[in-house]
Amino acid sequence: MQNWNLIGHAWAVRLLQEHIRHDNVRHAYLFTGPAGIGRRTLALRFAQALNCPAPLAPGVPCGECRTCRRIAAMQHPDLYLVQAERPGSTLKVEQIRELQRGLSLAPYEARYKIALLLRFEDAHPSAANALLKTLEEPPPNVIVLMTAGDAESLLPTIASRCETLRLRPLPVERVTREIAALRNLPAKEAALAAHLSEGRPGLALRLLDDPALMEARRQAVETLLTLLPASRVERFAAAESLVKDRPALEKTLQTWLSFWRDVFLLSSGADVPLTNLDYAEAIRSIAGQVTFESGGACVQAVQRALERLEKHVNPRLTVETLLLDIPRLQQHQT
Repeated sequence: MQNWNLIGHAWAVRLLQEHIRHDNVRHAYLFTGPAGIGRRTLALRFAQALNCPAPLAPGVPCGECRTCRRIAAMQHPDLYLVQAERPGSTLKVEQIRELQRGLSLAPYEARYKIALLLRFEDAHPSAANALLKTLEEPPPNVIVLMTAGDAESLLPTIASRCETLRLRPLPVERVTREIAALRNLPAKEAALAAHLSEGRPGLALRLLDDPALMEARRQAVETLLTLLPASRVERFAAAESLVKDRPALEKTLQTWLSFWRDVFLLSSGADVPLTNLDYAEAIRSIAGQVTFESGGACVQAVQRALERLEKHVNPRLTVETLLLDIPRLQQHQT
């Protein structure tokens, strides 16, 4: 547990351990970075380090005691988990007020009460403003831990009252190596998960642990490959089907964005590894049919579609427009 059993982010672990060792723990921390980078895992390991009754050393939790196990499972009575119901929905002011009522009480058994607020960029402005009172006048023995994509997505008054740790993706080769060793995987399987995660170890492990995620991603790519040679009528019929499930549609478009980026990079002649390693042949075939400019235009078209969905533009119109922007290409064998 010296590096808290994390893949990467050793600098962040060292900083947090130093805060514990020197009794200089801040009242609020903000962990930022893309989803799947390890924000929540780092926050939970920090909570363990703060509250483990039998640490191996200052700032090094045992990871085995009842306290450590319950925190890892997010089931400890002194750990308060607050998040929007699902990604993209809103964290409400009522959730913050309920949190504040709990934090006003003394800890049940741990040294610190921990408030873990996940994806705080989803907080309604009234919820963020309500949290300010806790950040400005924190109750004794309370530590607030937040995660977000970046500090700029939060109110400046929130971010300025937190110690911010910015987590960044790791080299894909390192993620490949470490998850292969951790899960005793063939190099090819580990490499695919690492490349799809784009250096985010948490996402790589989720892809390995949840076959449904990999299957949904495979279906998204296959749908795109099927639509490339399709007529306008066939594309519009597909659009009607795609928009029936909004969360699934967003994930499909994110997969398409990753795929088109690979095509664009290959058409540009850039010497960089592909993300979608298992579709390398199809990507090469498509890259051979598009120009540098048209490949980039496809990337921009998918980005625009995702932005329109975020702004609640009509999903059917958004997808139909996207499918009109994507060129009609030859059939591909995968």
